[in-house]
Amino acid sequence: MEEKSIRKYAKLMDELGLTGLEITENGATVRLEKSAAPVAQMVQASAAPPATAAAVTEDDGSEFLSPMVGVFYCAPAENAEPFVKVGDTVHKGDVLCIIEAMKLMNEITSDRDGVITQVCVGDSQVVDYGHVLFRIKEAK
Repeated sequence: MEEKSIRKYAKLMDELGLTGLEITENGATVRLEKSAAPVAQMVQASAAPPATAAAVTEDDGSEFLSPMVGVFYCAPAENAEPFVKVGDTVHKGDVLCIIEAMKLMNEITSDRDGVITQVCVGDSQVVDYGHVLFRIKEAK
């Protein structure tokens, strides 16, 4: 593989926030990897909470945090309805979203009963461990 192609793929990794990429071309395989630290900084910068997040009160519920790093998906398929929307009642064990990590689709389930008051992440957005995914007002 030519250096020009490798540089093109390295730039693509930066644009997509990837830490690894494996390309097989003309029978040759090249694996590009970089440390995750710069990606985490980039994700935090691009995933800054909206200005209205400062107005969130306790009445809006408690935060539901991401248990892993990966790509957030709000629905089981591209054109499907999202698992949950604002105003939906959820129960402990209900699927809230999918996080793709290392080509594995992980169903993320609710750890409490309540009502979704805010979806804090956009579809196909990269999330870190501890990133706020939802706000859930717990049932009393």
